[in-house]
Amino acid sequence: MEMLSIVIPLLIGLSLIIRAAAGQVDRRRIEEDVRSRGGYITDIRWRPFGPGWFGEKESRIYQVEYVDREGSRHQAYCKTSLWSGVYFTQDQVIGIPKPKIPLTPPTTRWGTTREAELESENRELREELERLRKQAEE
Repeated sequence: MEMLSIVIPLLIGLSLIIRAAAGQVDRRRIEEDVRSRGGYITDIRWRPFGPGWFGEKESRIYQVEYVDREGSRHQAYCKTSLWSGVYFTQDQVIGIPKPKIPLTPPTTRWGTTREAELESENRELREELERLRKQAEE
């Protein structure tokens, strides 16, 4: 009886340590998978009763939030284990990046648009070309 009072807490403690270590390995594996596709992780949470948990013995399920290569934020469930690799399900885009195209045309330090400057320069060049043609004809 005295032996059981020592063995049972040791077994419980050992199982908790193994589960914590498996969780760290899983997180690293998920991060590597997302990083290999050009993204990065913003949050990982263990979800033991996430989608696909019923009947699953070996894999662990996580809710993952990440940003992909284009800057879109995703929320997905991820199933992984030491032997099965990384499998994402229910991957949803929950945020898209702001457009990189300016909403107003770029302006110069004098307040004119670059397009207006180019049109003015083209007009001056056409006038100069016309003047040179007339000069060559004389």
